[in-house]
Amino acid sequence: MADNIARVFAAAIAPDPAQPLLTWYDDATGERTELSGATLANWVAKTANLLTDEVAAGPGESAGALLPPHWQTAAVLLGCWSAGLVVVDAPGAVEVLFAAADRVGEADAWPAGERYALALAPFALPLREVPAGFADYVVAVRAHGDHFTPYAAGGPADAELLGRAAARAAELGLARGDRVLLDVAAHPDPVDWLLAPLVAGASTVLCANADPARLPARAETERVTRTLA
Repeated sequence: MADNIARVFAAAIAPDPAQPLLTWYDDATGERTELSGATLANWVAKTANLLTDEVAAGPGESAGALLPPHWQTAAVLLGCWSAGLVVVDAPGAVEVLFAAADRVGEADAWPAGERYALALAPFALPLREVPAGFADYVVAVRAHGDHFTPYAAGGPADAELLGRAAARAAELGLARGDRVLLDVAAHPDPVDWLLAPLVAGASTVLCANADPARLPARAETERVTRTLA
């Protein structure tokens, strides 16, 4: 069983980094964002570099993520795991907190050395107004390097997360080479929408605020092989 999320991610994109790995739709805004393996890896590296260089966070330290399923959330989570951090679920003290703009009011329950807010806007646009006590993630992350060498040992939670992801991939019937369409409202756990497809060697089409009437045509356009709506 793999015990290092960064290695699983690298293996997933290695066969063809230029191929689409994660495609994001939001039917409420009309947004479509497609990331190849190489593009997502760039965001992941920048995030890991931000954590090590700006936050000074290291292996075994903790991060909070008050974030919904989203392509930027994928970059944040994979960046944290690449830097050896543990992403915790329960409120409490953490080294760094990432929060969607509409959830910054929850930050008091998460004492953190550094806090980053995300607009989660189309085209990765920055926040129009940065909340007090926060930095804008997309502004901060772009200043960091495009390459990051993950730590040889996975983070302390990697093995457990990957075990869960492998079990979910089997339950969901995911296979190498699949193109999987997911309604993120039905599958909000990143084990489902992010890690299980990576473990299986599949790519994903993530749909937020999914309009059921659009899904059949989208599945055909995106060459989907499995729908988990």
